Amino acid sequence: MEEEGKTISIVIPVLNSERVLGECLRSILIQDCPRKRFEIIAVDGGSRDRTVEVAQAFGVDRVLRNPLRTGEAGKAVGVEAARNEIVAFIDSDNILDRRDWLKRMLEPFEDPSIVGADTLYYTYRREDPLITRYCALIGSNDPLCVYLGNFDRYCHFKGTWTEMSARTEDRAGYLKMLMGEMDVPGMGADGFLVRAEALKDVDYKPFYFDIDVVHQFVVAGKHLAKVKIGIVHLFANNIRVFIRKTYRRINDYLYFDKLGMRKYPWRHLNRVNLLKFILYNLLLIPLIWDLTKGYKKVPDKAWFFHPIACWIVLLTYGLTYVVNRLVR
Repeated sequence: MEEEGKTISIVIPVLNSERVLGECLRSILIQDCPRKRFEIIAVDGGSRDRTVEVAQAFGVDRVLRNPLRTGEAGKAVGVEAARNEIVAFIDSDNILDRRDWLKRMLEPFEDPSIVGADTLYYTYRREDPLITRYCALIGSNDPLCVYLGNFDRYCHFKGTWTEMSARTEDRAGYLKMLMGEMDVPGMGADGFLVRAEALKDVDYKPFYFDIDVVHQFVVAGKHLAKVKIGIVHLFANNIRVFIRKTYRRINDYLYFDKLGMRKYPWRHLNRVNLLKFILYNLLLIPLIWDLTKGYKKVPDKAWFFHPIACWIVLLTYGLTYVVNRLVR
C-alpha cells in the first residue's frame, strides 16, 4: 500500500469480548498497511471480563466508554471519535482473513462516487465451530433473510450473493452497486468501510444501525461496493448463543421500530417469500432440499443445522412479535 494512501479509523464495539478480541486485533495488526495510516478505537460497553486489558495489550490507540452498551451505540461513539478519512467497522468477532484485506477494501474508494464498501463473502473455514461454518455457507446469520432474498453475501445453495434487483458494474476487484432505494440488500455489518465525510449527511446517532445508514446513502443517490474477498465472522459457537442472538436481533428491531428510529423498509420486502419460508418450515422437505444442494457444493455436516436454524428463527421471531404486539 502506498504511503500516500487513505487513512483509516477502525472502530470495534466490544462488550465482554475477551474470547475473540485478541484474534481480531492480531488480524488487523498484521495487515500490509503502515501502522501510522490507521488508528484502532475500541468502544467498550462496560465489559466485566478482560476485554479492556486485551485491547490495551494489543496496542489499541483509544478505549472509549459506551454508556448505552449496545454495538450500535458503540459504533456511533466511534464515528464521533474517528480522525481519519475512512471509518472501518470491524466487530470483535471478525477476523481479517488475508494480509492485504485493508488494501483490497480501499480499492473502491478510488471512485469518488462510492461512499462505502463491504465484502462479498463470509469466509468459510473448516476449523470454525459448526454454526459459524453454517452461517458462512448460507452467506447470512439469519436464514429468513436468505429466503426473503435480501441477504448480501454469497449463499452456496442459492448460487448468488443476493436476490435483490440491484444492478452492478464489475470493476475486476469489486462490484459497484447501482441500487434503487427498494433494492438494498441487508449490508453494512462485519467489515464495512465508509467515507467519514459521507457520514455527516446521514442520521446515525445515538444508534448506528448498519442497514439503515446504507439505505440512507442509497436514497441520497450514493453508491456502494461489494469487494470480492471475505471476512470471518465467529457468529456462534453453540445453539444457545445462536438463539440469544436471534432473539436480540428481532427484539431490538421491534423496540426501536416502535420508537420510529428504524429506516430500512423491512415491511416492503416480499411477503410471498415470507409465506414460503413459513410453509417450508412446516413441510420440512424444501429445507432438506436446500441443504442437499448446499452439501453437494461444499460437503460439510454444518448443512444439517439448516432446518434447525430455520425453526429457531421462525419460532423466535414469531413468538417475540406476538408478545410485542400484546404489550403494545
